[in-house]
Amino acid sequence: MKREFALRKMDAEASEPVRYFLDLKDDFLIVNEIIGREINIKHVGYECKSCGSDEPVYARGFCKKCYFESPYAGSWIIHPEKSTAHLGIADRDLSVEKAMQLQPHYVYLARTSQVKVGVTRVAQTPNRWIDQGADEALAFMEVPNRYLAGEAEVALKQHISDKTNWRAMLKPNGGGEDLTKILQELKRHLPGNLLPYLLPEPLHFAFVYPVEKYPETLKQMKLNLNEFSGKLAGIKGQYWIFEDGTVWNVRNHESYVIEMEVL
Repeated sequence: MKREFALRKMDAEASEPVRYFLDLKDDFLIVNEIIGREINIKHVGYECKSCGSDEPVYARGFCKKCYFESPYAGSWIIHPEKSTAHLGIADRDLSVEKAMQLQPHYVYLARTSQVKVGVTRVAQTPNRWIDQGADEALAFMEVPNRYLAGEAEVALKQHISDKTNWRAMLKPNGGGEDLTKILQELKRHLPGNLLPYLLPEPLHFAFVYPVEKYPETLKQMKLNLNEFSGKLAGIKGQYWIFEDGTVWNVRNHESYVIEMEVL
């Protein structure tokens, strides 16, 4: 198989193990089915996921113009506490922001490289946790908009991380302290106005990833008009893990046009 296409983040299905799908524009590839095979990947250009231009990717799959103008690249995406649609105040496009921000969100704990706190739209679950490479997740609060989810996250990240260390995430996870116990400790740090949104019974999720072997040492591959070949050994999060310890973050290469050959 040899195809040229613009990269988008992988879709996933929460089976056991997780099944991954790569959009080939007019078809899709079940990535699990090429584990154990030699893959050649060559970067040949760009295609902005917003406007389709061939300008170099500036950040998050957007060209520079779209990154600073598109409503899908607003700061509230990374910082939910900056959401303003609930106030009727636009950042870039109020209609888009209302559609994205004014819907139910979970506040959760996830075990990735460590236990972290985060927020996600209910409609994005469980893919949000799969994208992070979480081995398990505990959704404990459901709020009606993104701003309130951000308020909870800001309060809790003073006491627990909100980041994932990709190197640690791509190592075998031996488990650790129970997420429910950690939640009980964190609840006392929540603002009183958010307590009514706590779920009576938190929702627990667990994931198994299609990884034949985790490498001892890791080296991150960035294409940037380069070419790479290697045998695919597994997938976790949005990372392809190769037999030689090279790891490739597909999501970080959104809008890169690649030529891919499976041997």
